[in-house]
Amino acid sequence: MAKGVEHRMSNHNEHEKKGNARKEMTRRQFLAYTLGGTTAFMAGGAALPMIRFAVNPLLEKKEKGSFIKVVEESKITNEPQEFSFQLHQVDGWYESEAKLSAYISKGEDGKIFALSPICQHLGCTIGWNNDKNFPNEYHCPCHGAHYTKDGKNLAVAPRPLKEYQMKIENGFIYLGDLVDNTRVK
Repeated sequence: MAKGVEHRMSNHNEHEKKGNARKEMTRRQFLAYTLGGTTAFMAGGAALPMIRFAVNPLLEKKEKGSFIKVVEESKITNEPQEFSFQLHQVDGWYESEAKLSAYISKGEDGKIFALSPICQHLGCTIGWNNDKNFPNEYHCPCHGAHYTKDGKNLAVAPRPLKEYQMKIENGFIYLGDLVDNTRVK
């Protein structure tokens, strides 16, 4: 090629580069963006169900105030009796049947009430009239705490026994959540 022709061609290429201000995407950039977007879409599709699975138990409404049928009202006496019952529990993804018990009796006022058998000192299980030194009292065999029939703490334990929420329907006693003892002041 002649020197003049070569010079004109290089000027033509420079002119095209200067006049074309718009940058075009290269094949390499196109593939990088396409593969990156596809990878992000697929990762999001895989991660979203896992996030939903982890967060779902937190978003579900908890059942509050559900009551469980425990015993016939006619079987309750002035002497505390222990009654066992099962509670269906759902803890996140784990479902179980918890075996619980309650001491149910009539108070001096004739009203029926239910106390938890869990000692308020360190969580041992108490019993009614299970110690000859403390007749007509709840007694904890672990550390010697004892309570009155109404659940009032007499020794060792810092608080009275917890009381179950209770309702009576159609001749049956239903127990609900544990609450602070309302029978003792």
